[in-house]
Amino acid sequence: MSHLLTQANSQPVEMQFEASPETIIQELVKADVVYLGEIHSNPDDHKAQLDILQALYQENPKIVLAMEMFQHPYQDILDQYLAGHLTETQLIEQTEYEQRWGFPWDYYAPLLQFAQTHQLPVLALNTPTEISRKVARNGLESLTSDELQQIPPLDEIRTDNADYRQMVEAVYNQHQQAGHGNSDRFERFFTVQVLWDETMADGIANFLSANPDYQVVVIAGRGHIVYGYGIPSRVARRLSYRPLIQRSVLFGIPEAVEENGAIADFFWQPR
Repeated sequence: MSHLLTQANSQPVEMQFEASPETIIQELVKADVVYLGEIHSNPDDHKAQLDILQALYQENPKIVLAMEMFQHPYQDILDQYLAGHLTETQLIEQTEYEQRWGFPWDYYAPLLQFAQTHQLPVLALNTPTEISRKVARNGLESLTSDELQQIPPLDEIRTDNADYRQMVEAVYNQHQQAGHGNSDRFERFFTVQVLWDETMADGIANFLSANPDYQVVVIAGRGHIVYGYGIPSRVARRLSYRPLIQRSVLFGIPEAVEENGAIADFFWQPR
């Protein structure tokens, strides 16, 4: 179990590599927040996410779907789609999905169709691209007062997790031709990663604060979820005043438990 997912206000669960889908669902139903960490380009991950969402809905229909794939200024567009006022084509166009996310729409359409059919709220979680790009170029200090209104307060954008920094830096260096990128450039890259985490965590925490009887099912890249470093620890920090159970799911072959804990609570392997 990830040491960051097992917060003081959460009940730990033993890591289960060989748990059946039925057993995993029984555990996930108990959670306030369920993280379904994907590899964006893997269609099998997206199919599994839909299976889990459908199974959780059968146990508890008070679910909100929270998605990294949409940026929060487009929340109203999502709401209009869910209310039946927009077609999928209009949703794609008006959220600028192709420009702002771009992975095949067919990966996420079934999730949104399910949410619309069953009238589940959907949260647009992510930071606007314009802000992310500006921070990547010039840092948080370059943002205007209007831009700062679109992200959490600067003192809540915490980059002090050394283990997380090391993990992200390893990935970053893999994508640099020489194996090691410019340190200032990496610092801004890491800040953007954390900005996404904090923005998404803020949206989740705000929803749960206003709707404590809902379960939040989060659809996000696994890099924002593993070990609890990204979104989960930051949701727990914001909701430290209340009991909170968070559970994480990855897909495919289980990965080794390292010294700093398990990478996730469960690995989902359909049978």
